[in-house]
Amino acid sequence: MRKKLVAGNWKMHGSLTDNAALLSAIKPALAGMEAVVCVPFPYLAQVQAALSGSSIAWGAQNLSDQPKGAFTGEVSAAMLLDFGCKYVIVGHSERRSLFGETDAVVARKYVAAQAAGLTPILCVGESLEEREAGITERIVARQIDAVIEAAGVASLARAVLAYEPVWAIGTGKTATPEQAQAVHAFIRSKIAALNATIADGLTIQYGGSVKASNAAELLAQPDIDGGLIGGASLIADEFVAICKAAAN
Repeated sequence: MRKKLVAGNWKMHGSLTDNAALLSAIKPALAGMEAVVCVPFPYLAQVQAALSGSSIAWGAQNLSDQPKGAFTGEVSAAMLLDFGCKYVIVGHSERRSLFGETDAVVARKYVAAQAAGLTPILCVGESLEEREAGITERIVARQIDAVIEAAGVASLARAVLAYEPVWAIGTGKTATPEQAQAVHAFIRSKIAALNATIADGLTIQYGGSVKASNAAELLAQPDIDGGLIGGASLIADEFVAICKAAAN
């Protein structure tokens, strides 16, 4: 039975006051339910203190592919472990498009995360231009292949995948459940061609304007195993509702 997992990506949002209110609301509401919040680096200590001992795990939104050194402004996997992180987002579309992270860079970060014992949430997905050109599967396959070439298909047993159609992130647009399911099924079948057992056990999240109002329908699809939630993860009632939809 594949694990259903919902992870919140706070992106560059938050303050000590706002975070405290959000965490104090979701912690009791999700008692006993597994979920994840991926927060900006400065708030890792706050989240660690607030969520320690709860069923909610936490992580970061990025990491360096280097273990340490003269890399001003970077944060290593070991540093994330110091704050109790279990997960780290790797290859989010905003990192790829706004900060120039190539497939090769993403693969190195994925390897660094796993080498330290972190679980990478590997993001893949296509732009609107790529979808309209009919090359969604080619783009997604290329992004996954870069990681498999660097780390091997067996590494996916220690990872989470997140399919995020770039055209549906922060735009209010959402892939239909059928569109999302089609890409999730493609991903699983691609990996199954290499290792059926790993493909069957792989958690593949959907990320693309998931809200409480559409979560149940998306999460009912056979190959959608949870969500990587952006804006809705900053609203306690929304995030809790999505997590409960996954649990049900």
